[in-house]
Parts: sequence; C-alpha cells; structure tokens
Amino acid sequence: MSCCLLEFCRVQELKAVREFLFQNQQNNPSLGDKKTENELAWDDSDWGSWDNPEAKEDGSGTTTGVEEDSAAGSAPWLQDCVVSLSPCSDLMVVAKDHKAVFLSAKWRTDDGGREEMTLAVSWSGTLSTEEGESVSSVICIPLASQKRSSTGRPDWTCIVVGFSSGYVRFYTESGVLLLAQLLNEDPVLRLKCRTYEIPRHPGVTEQHEELSILYPAALVTIDGFSLFQSLRACRNQVARAAAAGSEVVHPPPLAYKKWGLQDMDTIVDHSSVGIMTLCVFDQMKNASILGGFHASVKGSPPAMSQYITVGGGPYTGFYYAIEGSSQPLLSHVALAVASKLTSALFSAASGWLGWKKQSEEEPTQKQKPKVEPATPMAVRFGLPDSRRHGEFICLSPCNTLAGVTDDFGRVTLLDVGRGIAIRMWKGYRDAQLGWVQVSEGRGERESSPSAPLLRRHAQFLVIYAPRRGILEVWGTQQGPRVGAFTVGKHCRLLYAGYRLMGVNSVTSQGWLLHTQQVCLFDPATGALRTVTVPFHLALSDKKSERAKDMHLLKRLTTLLKSREVEPDILESEAQSVLLDIKHPAVKKQALESLLANKNAPVSCLTNITRVLLASLKGQDPEAVDEGLFQLCSSQLKLLQLYTDIQQLHSTGEATTDTHTEPTEVAGIAEELARVSPTLQRYAELTSGSRPSVSFALDSPDASLPVRSFLSQMECEGEEIRVVPGPNADWTQLGSFLFWGCLTGESPLQKVCNTLQKTGISPQQLLSLLLSVWLHREKEVLKKTEAVRHLHTLLTALSSMKGAVEESWDMQCVSPWWQQVRSACVQSHSSAAALLAAIVAHRAAKANITILAETKFQSEWEAVSLELEQWAVCVRQLEDVLSLQTLLCVPPPQGTPGSATPHCSVKALLEGGRGGIADSVAKWVFRQDLAPERLKDMLQRRGEAESMEQPSQPEQGKGEKSQEDAAFNRAAELLVSVCQRFPDSLSPDLLFAHCCWEYVVQWNKDPEEGRYLCWAVKHLKLVSSPHIQLGISSMMWNTFIVKCFSAAAFLIEKVGKAPKDRLCRRDVGMGDCAMTTFLGSCVQLLQILMEVRIKKDGWMHTVGQIKMFPCVAAQADSGVEEVTPPELCVEEVWGEAEGPASLAELALEQKGVHYPLVQHHYLLASLLHTAMTFSLRVKPLSLFDSKGKNAFFRELSSIQLMPSGDMDPGLVSLRQEFLLRVLTGWVTTQREAVEGPGSGDKTWPSLCLDLGLLLQVNPDILRRHLVCELYNQGLDPRAEQVMFEVEDKDVLGSQLLVLTGQRLSYSLLHTQTQTRPAMELLARLPPTLCTWLKAMDPSELGCPSVPLSQTSRLVSRLIEILPENHGQYSLALHLLEAVEDLQRED
Repeated sequence: MSCCLLEFCRVQELKAVREFLFQNQQNNPSLGDKKTENELAWDDSDWGSWDNPEAKEDGSGTTTGVEEDSAAGSAPWLQDCVVSLSPCSDLMVVAKDHKAVFLSAKWRTDDGGREEMTLAVSWSGTLSTEEGESVSSVICIPLASQKRSSTGRPDWTCIVVGFSSGYVRFYTESGVLLLAQLLNEDPVLRLKCRTYEIPRHPGVTEQHEELSILYPAALVTIDGFSLFQSLRACRNQVARAAAAGSEVVHPPPLAYKKWGLQDMDTIVDHSSVGIMTLCVFDQMKNASILGGFHASVKGSPPAMSQYITVGGGPYTGFYYAIEGSSQPLLSHVALAVASKLTSALFSAASGWLGWKKQSEEEPTQKQKPKVEPATPMAVRFGLPDSRRHGEFICLSPCNTLAGVTDDFGRVTLLDVGRGIAIRMWKGYRDAQLGWVQVSEGRGERESSPSAPLLRRHAQFLVIYAPRRGILEVWGTQQGPRVGAFTVGKHCRLLYAGYRLMGVNSVTSQGWLLHTQQVCLFDPATGALRTVTVPFHLALSDKKSERAKDMHLLKRLTTLLKSREVEPDILESEAQSVLLDIKHPAVKKQALESLLANKNAPVSCLTNITRVLLASLKGQDPEAVDEGLFQLCSSQLKLLQLYTDIQQLHSTGEATTDTHTEPTEVAGIAEELARVSPTLQRYAELTSGSRPSVSFALDSPDASLPVRSFLSQMECEGEEIRVVPGPNADWTQLGSFLFWGCLTGESPLQKVCNTLQKTGISPQQLLSLLLSVWLHREKEVLKKTEAVRHLHTLLTALSSMKGAVEESWDMQCVSPWWQQVRSACVQSHSSAAALLAAIVAHRAAKANITILAETKFQSEWEAVSLELEQWAVCVRQLEDVLSLQTLLCVPPPQGTPGSATPHCSVKALLEGGRGGIADSVAKWVFRQDLAPERLKDMLQRRGEAESMEQPSQPEQGKGEKSQEDAAFNRAAELLVSVCQRFPDSLSPDLLFAHCCWEYVVQWNKDPEEGRYLCWAVKHLKLVSSPHIQLGISSMMWNTFIVKCFSAAAFLIEKVGKAPKDRLCRRDVGMGDCAMTTFLGSCVQLLQILMEVRIKKDGWMHTVGQIKMFPCVAAQADSGVEEVTPPELCVEEVWGEAEGPASLAELALEQKGVHYPLVQHHYLLASLLHTAMTFSLRVKPLSLFDSKGKNAFFRELSSIQLMPSGDMDPGLVSLRQEFLLRVLTGWVTTQREAVEGPGSGDKTWPSLCLDLGLLLQVNPDILRRHLVCELYNQGLDPRAEQVMFEVEDKDVLGSQLLVLTGQRLSYSLLHTQTQTRPAMELLARLPPTLCTWLKAMDPSELGCPSVPLSQTSRLVSRLIEILPENHGQYSLALHLLEAVEDLQRED
C-alpha cells in the first residue's frame, strides 16, 4: 500500500539500436574535452537527498555497483538521442541526427510461462530529406479507432517529427511518410500534444485537441480534429496507392495558427494550457491594468487560449490568445491548387503547340514552400529573474499546476491559474519531470446515504535526478515526499502528458483504456518501469483512516521481523493491532502477514484468529466484510487440524493393525521374498552413492512449519483440500500426516479418522501417502515393518467414503487403483514403487474378492480387468528395478563420473522400443567398457541361457583383483537384465546402440578419438547385415562426412599433413585426433564394403566384388535376398510408444552404391597414410574431374565414376605417393627394431591393394619395398618380399648399386681403415675399384651392415641376374671382394 516502481515492459536489441544510430561517430575528440571539463566541475554524484537522508523505501528498485559500471560505460549514449514513448506504451522512437529507430510491442512467453510485453525494432532508417537537417523533436500520437467494435481504442500510432530545418513530418509505424509541411524556417524546438479529457465536474471548460509546435520566436498550433481527419485520409490514400502500385498523391497542407511570441529574450519550451474563461472580477482587473482608468469592460468575458513559455528574460512568460483573433492560415491550400492547375494547363498547351518533344526531359527545380508570417502576441506577464533560465516545463493532467526546471538545479511548482510560483525544490540539476494523477477508490464517498460525492483526484509530481540516480514522488501542492527509489544515473523519464487523439465526449463513454502516465527507461537493462502511487498518500494522517491502518500494519510487520520477542508479547501485541485496524482490506493483509510468519507458534496464531473471528461475529452482519470473515473461519479450521495431527504424532501411541488379514500378510511376504535379492542389491548400490549437501530444514524429517501447512491447504466451506504445488511440498505435507503411521509410531486409525472428519478427499490423501512413500525410498527400504503399515493405510483409505465407488464394475478399471498405478509407473524410485505396487495389488485383490462375495454370493475366484492391469504393472516395475539396479553400478575409478540416470515405467514406455537398449548403452559408456569386454559379458548370457540358470562367478579360483570382482558383479547384473529383456536387449540391438552412443559422445568431444574407434568396433560386432549397413550409413551421413570433407579440403589446401593449429581451426580437432579419426573412417568404409550378402547359398563381400567386377551389378539385389531381422519386444512392454528405435531407423536406410563407397574408402586411406607418415600430397589432385565430383555425395546415389585407363600423369603422381608411403613405413620399422616396439606390418599389403585400385604397377611397389628394406638393413624381410617380385632383372640392377654402396662404405668411408682392407682394395680390379669409388654410401639408411648379410645379398644377386646380363661380371667381382673381406675379418 505504498509507492512502488513496477516493470511492465523490456526493450530488446538496444545494442543494435545504439550501433545503428552512432555507427558514423568514431572517437569524437570533443568527448575528451567534455571529460576534462566534467573533471574540473563540482562532483555531486554521490549526494543524497537533502530533505530526507533515507533515499530508499520498501519496494524500491536498487541498482548494484556492477550495473552502475555497465551503465556508465554503455548508457550515456541515450542522453544524446531524442526519445519518445507512446502513451499506450506500444511504440518507442529513438532518433539521433538524421536517423531513427522505431520499436514496436511484441508479446512473448517467459521461462515461467507468463506472457510479457517487449519492445523490439520494427523499422530503422533515415528520416531527413533536406540536406543538413536533423531530428530535433519527436512525439508518438495514438489515433483512436473509428470502428464500432473498438470505439475509443487505439487504431494506429502516428510519429510526428520536427526537424532543424523547420519541417514537421508525419510517419506511420512502418516509416512511411504521410505528410510534410514547412511551418517556419527556424528549427523546431519542441512538439507537444493535448488530447481530450473527460471533464472532472460541471463548470470545467471542455478542452479541444491540439498539436503545438514551438520555434525560437513562434508558436504554431494545429487543431486536433482536422489533423486527425487529415492523417486518416493520408494513411488510407498511401495504403490504396501501395495496393494499386501507383504514385502517392501529395495531400493538401494543414490549416494552422501561427503566433509570434514577443517580449522574451529566449524561449526553449512551452506548454499549451487550453481554453480558459475569466471570472468577472479578473476581467475587470485585467481591463484596468491594460486599458487604464477609462477602459471599457465587455458584458461577457472572452474565451482565451493560455500558453506558458520558459526560457530567459523573463524566466517564465504567460501568453493569452483571444479566440477568433486569428484565422487559420489557408494560403498554402490556395497556392498549392493554383500551382497544380497552372502546371497542368501549361503542360497540355505545350503539347498541343508542338513546343515539347516526347523524349524531352524537363528539369524540375524544387522551390521552397512559402512561409506565412506569424500573428504577433505579446506576453501578458511573467516571472522575471534575470539570472535564471528555464529549461523544461511539464503541465499537470488537471491543467492547474506546472513543474519548471532551470539551470540553477531548482524545480519550481507554478500555479497556472494565478501565474505565481508556489513551491521550489533545490538540488535537482538536470532534473526530469512527470506527473501522476490518482483517482480515489470506490469506497465510502460513493456509498454515502445522501447524494454520492464525486471521486477525488490527487496530483503527484515525479522528479528524476540523474546526478544522484534517484526518483522521487512528491505530493502537491505542499505535500511531503511519499516515495523515493534508487535507480540508475543514465535513465530517461518519459512523460507524454496526453492520451488518445480522436476521442470526443461520445466515444469516451465507458472508456477503459489503460495508459502508463510516467515511465522510467533504464538503458542499462532495457527495462521500462512505471510509478504506482496509492491515493491515500495524498491525505493527511489526521483525516485518513487508511493511513492510520497502514501505520498499524507497518508496526505489526516490524514486530513480526523481530526474532527476540516472547510468544506471549507477540500474541498480545498482534491481537491489539489486528483489533485496532479498521479497514477490512488492511486487516486481511495484516492477518495474512501474521499467518505467514515463521516465528509465531501455532497456539498464538490459533488464539489470535479465534479472537478476531469472535469480534467479527459480534459486529453488525451487514458491516462485516465477507472475505475477511471467510478467511478467519477457514484459517481457524486449518490451524485446529494442524494442532490435532501434531498432538496425535506426539502422543507416542503405536499403530494397532486392524485391517490386515493373515493371508494377505503371507501373500505379501511371499512376494517380498521373491524380489528381495534384487531389492537388497539395489539398496546396497543406492546407499553407497556419493555424499551431497542438504539442509536440516529441507529434510523430510523436519517438522512442517505451520505457515507451510497453511499455504498448502485451503478451506472452501466445510471441505478442506490440498493446493497443487511442487512435489517437495507434497512430500513434506505427506510426511507430516503419514510418516508416523508408516513407521508405527502414531495411531494410524485415529489419524485416518481425524482426516476423514475434515472432509479432505480420499484421492488427495492417497496422493500425499504415495508421495511420501515414493520420495523417502532409502528410509522405507531400511524399515521392514513399513510395508505392512502401508498396506494398513491403503486399506483404511480405500474404506473411506468416496474412495472406491460402490457401483464399480469389476470388468472396468477402478479410478482409485488406477491412481496408485499412475503414481508407481511415473516414479523414479523403482524399489519403493515396486513395494507399493505389490501392496496395492494385494489390497485391490482383497477388495475385489469382498465385492464379488457381496454381489455373486459365490466361492469362485473373481477375475477382473483390474487384476490383469496389476499383474502387468508389477512385472514392469520388476523389470525397471532390475534395470535401475544396473544403472546404479558406479563407474570405475579414473573415469569421468556423472549423475546416476533414473528410469521409470512411464519413461521407458514413452522412450519407444529402443529406450531400454539406449539406457544400457549409456551405462556401457559410463562404465568405459571396451567392446571386447562387453562381448565377454554377453557370452556369459548365452552360457546362462543354455544352462537355464543365472550365471554365478566361480568361487574356487578366486578373484585376481578388485577390478575383476567388480567386473564380474557388473556382468552378473547385465546378464540378469538381458534375461528380463530378451528381445529389447538382443546382442545386435545392444551393440548397435553402444555404437551410436559412442559416436554421439565422440561428436561432443572429437579429441577423444578412442570413442569413434570403439564405436566402429561395436559396429563390427553386429551380426545382422541390414542393421550394420543402416547404422553405418547413419553414422556417415550424420557425424562423419562433414569432418571428413573438411579434413580432405584442408590437406588439399596445405599440400601436406597440416599442423595442430590448422586442424583445430578447420576440422575441430587436433592433428593426432584427426589421424585417429581418418583411421576410423577407413574402418567404417571397410565395414560398408564388407557387409555380407547372401546369394546362391554362399557369401559375397564387397572386397570380392572389387576383385570381380562381374558380380558388382548383382550386389544390390543380393542384399534384398537376406531376410531382414524381426524387431520384437517383450509382451508387457508392447504398449511402448515414442520415437522410432535406432534399429527401425537403420532398417529404413537406403542401400549404398558400392563403387562410390569404394571411391571414398580410397580417399580415406590416402588421407590416413598422409597424416600417419606426415607426407606431402594433395589427395584430391590424385583423381580426375569425375573422381573429384563424386566425393562427399550421398553414398546411396549413383555417380559418374572414373573408368578406363587413367591419365599417365596422374598414375605417376599416385606411384610417387605410394613409394613415399612405403619409404615412410620402412623407416618406422627400422625405428621399431631399434626401439621396444614391433611396428605395424599391414601397411605394405595396404599399399599394394591401393596400387591395384589406383592403376599403379604393383611390381614397382614391391621392388621399391625390397630396396628400401635392404637400404635400412632389414635384409630378412627384404628376402621375403623378393620372392613376389616379377621383374628380377631390374631388381638385380637396383640391388647391385645398393651392394656397391655397402662395400664402398666398408672399404673407403669407415673412420678406421684396416690394413687388410687397404690390401684388398689394392688387389681389386681397376674397373671395380673405380666403380666403388663412384658409389655414395650416404644414401644408405643403415650403412653399417654385417658382412654376412652383404655376402648373402651378393649371392642373391648372382642368383637373380642372368649370365648374359651386362653387370653379371661386376656381381662376380663383388662376390669375390666380399668373400676376401670376410676372410680377412
């Protein structure tokens, strides 16, 4: 009931607005000068209010230091702009120089689901058309609709813009120019508007609508009615022209009055007060002052329009224009008509006389419109103050007061009628003003026994002081400050001072349009806030009962906030305050505050409410407020219920079981024994979960505060019901009512009887019971007797009136038991839900048996649809418990942990047929299980199924380590889950989902190349070719091809294996991760090529297809001959609905075009080799144009592939690349021999396969491999490859040179030449000696090779070289030299 600042709208895209308006200003040097000037000036930014040091009140919006810093950096730009907000708050205009931005209202839904209004940019552009002109003033005028259905409501908003050139232009909300007129050649200083207001009481002159335009020495007024009609006509004409595609016809100019303001030095602002009529005395006084002693006085006082100006010399001027003294200036209209007529006649005549050719273009010269002279109007009187200069004037809504700011930092309040200053505030430099008019509420004044009194209105002046960042609300005329709010220092106070244009005394009947009077715009946050002031703040404390009540309410609030008050004192003080408050609304507010207090004890609240209700009953029934009476009686009933329940729980009386039959107990015990192993394992896993922080007040064991109980319960008449709210609140309320009964510490039957008497529906009690049972699962599992007490409670609630309908047909589903099932299937507490379902199943069965006996008088067992539903529900909950137990297995140490996922029956049913496999796949990922280990686990499942019993770990051998024990336990749980879901968790489906989960995780973190590698391994384990083919295609299209193409283009652009930085920039992963990724791509494409196809009783593979092109055409038809797998689901899970499963999507995938897959496989292999061995290559350049165009297309599409013999140049490039690959591999093998590793031995065969596909002679590759192996000293491997070489002559010549290099190194280039070596060199034939000296041993990768290996190499040379070979004799000489050297050593 005090002043408040409420946010009602938020402006969006402020950054874009600022960038658009200030995009041409860069580092303006004048800003530095301003800063220096400000630093030298007096800094009063941290001054508080002089009148009251407390600048903040309750409800005031505060701005933190961070916001102030951000505002100081970003918000001052708004002070340089012209800002205007429509009174309807649906349009804002921000203009700077020649640019403007229009922001229109839009509605959106926030996170809480509530509708909120925002202002977003709807138009931005340039408004000026004359060179050098800029926007100087803007107002937004909403125009009333003329439709009958929306009379008195806004139709559209016109934006009126004044320019520095003197032009005034009118625009639509979309920036379309409607009308432009030059009224004066001086800059427009201010635009203001006056609209129709309903006269407050008889005798008040009805004001006409008017638009006033202020120039430095002139004032132009345009009648509102004619302006309204002209703007409507212009808008309709523009719309018709836009629809027809024709040019817009320029409308005739507006009629206006123009006054020349005299006798003031400078004028900066004005206000049009409107028409006023003087009384006879004032008329005689004015006549005497103006005309002297002999002045004559007219019989009736004339009507005058009053205008007030502010500026300098005098500080404030008052002007009066007698109505009828100036006619509207219409010469523009006559001039425009004459000009158009003359030009039309002249153009027609020139055409007739042949003076004008058709192709001739007449240059039109734009003439400036004629400006009419102003009618002089002298100032009647003013407030002279030679040093004071006014800056801004703001007229009150009732036209009786005006606020004026000046350059001395003062705010002056003027009495408009008397022309005097009646109040002044100081310390408000650069202040911005606005008014708030508040009407009195409909209360005692209208319901008085005599004639109803008129509603009173109060005026409040709103002052925003930007230097201090404070917004104040003052009562007028001499009222106190009634509100103060700390806001930002760069806000703008937006006050329109008018409402809708086009409304008259007829259309304003029943006018309920709500407009914001004063809005504060904060550019730092974009918030628009309005000031709300209650009417009673305008009244003095002596005359206002409400003010006294508010004082008592504030006193009660202070008392409730104090923590050190004794309960007795609190009770007496609060009771006294409540009885003293007179107004029912305030009394109701005080009672609600008391009941919501957390410190007041329940006895205190009960006594106070009882006394207040008694006082209300003792009053006149007609004078008692019905709402207050209902509140007291309902809250007293709830307090009594709270007290009764609390007393029952505190007695310590144990529960006596009177409902459970021995047979039912035995049946429940049998069910529990069946599921106890799973329950025990589940309890072990959940109890050992990671510790978490919790607060004592939030725990279910904490006693429920009375205020929480009252907020969650409500009383309507004789019935009490629970208010819907969050699950935590229901759990806390349910614990308060039923937890003592469940633990056996409270008398169960008495609690149920007490609740039944209050009228709470059994359905809500059942919801509360299930809520506490399901949400306190850990405690339920520890208390073995809780299950029996739950059965007793369920039976007791079922026997209540209104629970199970007596007319229930057993062949239909009971709503009562369906409520229990719904709660169980939706709960994530699997164990508690299963226990509740078992208990409810037994209770429902007993209930059905009793009904059957009463209806049919038969000993036959009753069979109903209800029991079938329970059987399915219990089986589903058992399955979910088994699955949840598996999901609770903690991940191994060292793996990134995550929150344990929770599943429910409802979640699995809504997740579709693949939801179960998807949950297990996510568990596999969290466990960091390698594909081989998962395969081992599933093999145990097969063994267990073949033995028809669950697999048990062998106890004799013992566990090797703790990890093995954990693995065995996890395997045991997984096997049990798979046995419960034989169809949903078949090996193929599980491997497929694991593959997909790993590739999804890789997509989130591409640096983890292991994830993609394991995904491919999981894919290899899928036995169904159709699922394997579909998953491969989905992986390629969804995740792989984008990164693959980026990697190919990057290597092509760089021309070599790129560095880590480039890989991260273009592909999104490092160089090592990209190498692993390309290797996985090769394996994935290999899987696509090796999908097995049944045809004619034997298996083809794509690898065979590429070797035998004749069967390539039969491959696609061969896929169809293999029967696709049937995707089944367990019977109890047959109702699963949701998104299609992964396997279903895989089976829907199109087949692939095998040559295209092979083409991509070839590129992936080239990229992988280039990254592995860091080779220079442009991979795409190794293919012709057809090959390049076929890359990165849909694998199912048919592309034009390369065929026939390839260009020799391309073949040469391919051969060179493959030779470098072999060289790189041999180098790694040499390093592996010297180091601890063994090296990868698959690359030579891969190069030979690639050579076949790339049309490179494989024999060249083999010869190069042999030479490189000998070059690195790997002679045994070279001999193995040598057998496969076909052209032995060429190989012999190459190896002869290599042998010569080895011998040359041994004889000539060693550091210490031995004497036998020198003698041997002297004995060599001159030809051989010269040949050896010409050899260069530096080309050898491993020159120091044992002589035995060199001797064996020479022997192999003589074997492969024919005797007629030109170098055969040289080989013989080499053999002799090596043998001699060996003998010497």
